Amino acid sequence: MRNLVTVFTGLIFGIGLIMSGMTNPAKVQNFLDLFGTWDPSLALVMGGAILITMPGFWLVQKRQTPFFEDSFLIPQKTNLDFYLLTGSAIFGIGWGLGGFCPGPVIVSISNGSTGTILFVITMLIGMVLAKLLILRLQKINI
Repeated sequence: MRNLVTVFTGLIFGIGLIMSGMTNPAKVQNFLDLFGTWDPSLALVMGGAILITMPGFWLVQKRQTPFFEDSFLIPQKTNLDFYLLTGSAIFGIGWGLGGFCPGPVIVSISNGSTGTILFVITMLIGMVLAKLLILRLQKINI
């Protein structure tokens, strides 16, 4: 049942990304181009996502445990640190330049575009390098 729910929610998420235009890098880049070809429609997508998510968080907080796990995995860290700020900056720069973030680019692989596949490969390489760097920095206590 867990796998069926996972596949179903993934399909809903993917369909939503396609319908909202989040899988089109040009649409995302136009949203970020405030002084050029600005397209404010993704603000409506984000607003809609917030309106759907807020009641979901409220409902989740009423439950003692998740449906398919023993406990909720809620991050305990609340402070801003070097890793969070650096990672956020790199993510934002990549999103602005490439027009993709990880979820939509995975959905977009199905179009077979060379640029999309190259983006995914470089994204995965970046994730591995970031993990290796973090492990190295933790090893030398930085």
